[in-house]
Amino acid sequence: MAEASTRCGFVALIGAPNAGKSTLLNALVGSKVSIVSRKVQTTRTLIRGIAIEGQSQIVFVDTPGIFPPRRRLDRAMVTSAWGGAHEADLVGVLIDARNGIEEEAESILLKLNDFRVPKALILNKIDIVAKDGLLALAKEANAKAGFEATFMVSALTGDGVHDLKAWFAQRVPPGPWLYPADQISEVPLRQMAAEVTREKLFERLHQELPYQSTVETDLWKELRGGDIRIEQTIYVERESQRKIVLGKGGQTIKAIGEAARKDIAEIADAKVHLFLFVKVREGWEDDPERYRAMGLEFPKE
Repeated sequence: MAEASTRCGFVALIGAPNAGKSTLLNALVGSKVSIVSRKVQTTRTLIRGIAIEGQSQIVFVDTPGIFPPRRRLDRAMVTSAWGGAHEADLVGVLIDARNGIEEEAESILLKLNDFRVPKALILNKIDIVAKDGLLALAKEANAKAGFEATFMVSALTGDGVHDLKAWFAQRVPPGPWLYPADQISEVPLRQMAAEVTREKLFERLHQELPYQSTVETDLWKELRGGDIRIEQTIYVERESQRKIVLGKGGQTIKAIGEAARKDIAEIADAKVHLFLFVKVREGWEDDPERYRAMGLEFPKE
């Protein structure tokens, strides 16, 4: 692509937990690049999804949800989210239209006044909110932070997503593309595979399993014929949690593995042989090495 005719830039998607950032990112990119879960705070690192719109390449950064941090891992995630927003060319601020401007959303809006980059307000989940309520919400949010544009979308159905993508494409700065045209994510396949398994873990055990559980890809080996052998370890904090993940007769871990294998195979475009192990790792939230594995800075007390 000739530099003179192309645009390329970074767009940070920020918002409170469960505002729908991951679902929106996947819709904008047109492929699964970020974990989607009913459990809040599931995005832990800056997931970068890459989209093409006309002559523009848009690098979307799906930041962790911004919320009042209580633990060390919480602080690392919130620091990561604000850091990603500060470094972006544009910022998209998601608000769950069902919830309106709650305490966390209001805190984000007020802090945005310090940002000099162009900002777009994105009201999500409009398919389940009345129109007059949406207009009132948009007016209230714009009064708290100066937005260049307001978009009303449903990340789940795709309604309004193309108009939002087109606006970002027009507003990213002129310049050469940073990635090949067919690349949809900066996340290494090993890490994305771990994210997929973690998503299936939460889907299956939403109530029973604490959010601190994590997954690491220990082996990614391409076999003869193009198949891929993947070995992953699910880490929990207590033996009782390990038994929950395994399930009676290993049925739960088998179901999680089958669901994850299908999604990973689609992403890797290859036949996948997935092997899951469950181990207890007490106090991993205080281990700097685990933070580095997730792409987070280890916050000091």
